[in-house]
Amino acid sequence: MDIHIQQGWSPEQADLVAGLYDEAFGAKFERAIPDKAKRLVLLARSFEPDFSFVALQGDRIVGLAGFQESAGSLTGGLGASQLIDTLGVIRGLWACCVFALFERQPEPGELVMDGIAVDRSVRGQGIGSGLLDRIIGYAADNSFRSVRLDVIDSNPRARKLYESKGFVATRNERFPYLAWLIGFSGATTMVLDVQAPSSRNI
Repeated sequence: MDIHIQQGWSPEQADLVAGLYDEAFGAKFERAIPDKAKRLVLLARSFEPDFSFVALQGDRIVGLAGFQESAGSLTGGLGASQLIDTLGVIRGLWACCVFALFERQPEPGELVMDGIAVDRSVRGQGIGSGLLDRIIGYAADNSFRSVRLDVIDSNPRARKLYESKGFVATRNERFPYLAWLIGFSGATTMVLDVQAPSSRNI
């Protein structure tokens, strides 16, 4: 079946998107919110669909790519009040501290990518590449100068994909003392200089 990529999704699909997101990134957030059921509820409630692209196989969402700009982000609703209301004061504040480690604010003229998730059943079919192309196209069409992302040291396949699209490593960070908390011990920041649409079509 053909894959269709679009920006955003309907509110009724939030739970499905949360499940897909958690499948890809749940291990990273598990220290912040160990209870998977609560984690899924929080994700579904906090997502802002406009700041994402999804891949659909028929009516089923099988891929997701989020992004962050000055106007908002995919997980923009996952704030302190939301965490404390759902988890309680102590666990909510703990989650805030853990999530602060992943905080990445975009610079002026920069789009920050918030990761790509693809359903296990359709991996290897170019869906991740297609979603990344849409993110890059969105950045160019909206006059962003660059796209920035972080790739963790335990995901060399993702790094290869980003390099194939022209992303260049600009910084390597090592933090082995945090591996027990965030699930990885290093990350590489990669940046793509974005060309205007007219330049991309030459």
